[in-house]
Amino acid sequence: MMQHMNTLSRIGLSAAAIILLFASVAFASHTWSTYHWARTSNPFTLKLGDNLSTNWKSYLATTSSAWSQSTVLDTTIVPGLGGSNCRAQTGRVEVCNRKYGFNGWIGLAQIWISGSHITKGLAKMNDTYFNLSQYNNPNEKLHVMCQEVGHTLGLGHTSEDGSSQGTCMDYSNSPSSTLPNAHDYAQLEGIYAHLDSSTTLSQMSASKGQADIVSDDPRTWGRETHRSADGRASLYERDFGNGEKVFTHVFWAEEEARSLSSRLRESR
Repeated sequence: MMQHMNTLSRIGLSAAAIILLFASVAFASHTWSTYHWARTSNPFTLKLGDNLSTNWKSYLATTSSAWSQSTVLDTTIVPGLGGSNCRAQTGRVEVCNRKYGFNGWIGLAQIWISGSHITKGLAKMNDTYFNLSQYNNPNEKLHVMCQEVGHTLGLGHTSEDGSSQGTCMDYSNSPSSTLPNAHDYAQLEGIYAHLDSSTTLSQMSASKGQADIVSDDPRTWGRETHRSADGRASLYERDFGNGEKVFTHVFWAEEEARSLSSRLRESR
């Protein structure tokens, strides 16, 4: 390490450049492909529809404030339009909680895509699991809320092995994994470095042909394109053709992950 540092010093790199160089090695890119909200200027404002019960509202407030520390975007909490079924609304993200049942997932995020642009999003928290003592604590609730909203901005996971990266975009149970970190903000700057000629941040910008049939039911999510080694994270894709897709990021409960691991062992 010292030899490398001396070499970097000799070629004239500043201390800040050295820090950025090693940070880029330590943290891989965790963008959700090239998907982003179309907008004509930065910073842009993304509406988060509040469809939450009282006990969840403070977690959304903290999450919104944290993501708004980004230099390229602000989030603002507005009255929810999702209704009892938490239906996605174009140009914004609806945030919801309810007892979705013991269906395996504790939280999920969905984004509707037209080409490379996000047109609407959902972030859902499953109270069936959050009412269990294992999950019913402030750190776990803030971690999942922050992560699901982060997915709707265009971010993936920093890691899926349970190690703490000091961000809500990891899969650690550490108290430090409840809010975004500097790397998350840097990733957002990269995602939103270019401007678009139009915007998808409007309820008038509904994309055509995307059937509103993707729900909290796994049978509507399409094909699973990725699942983490520990079984806690999955990515599903439903392709409607003509560049119209829905992606679903799933945060599986630990019980579901253990059950999957057991089934995989038995099948070998």
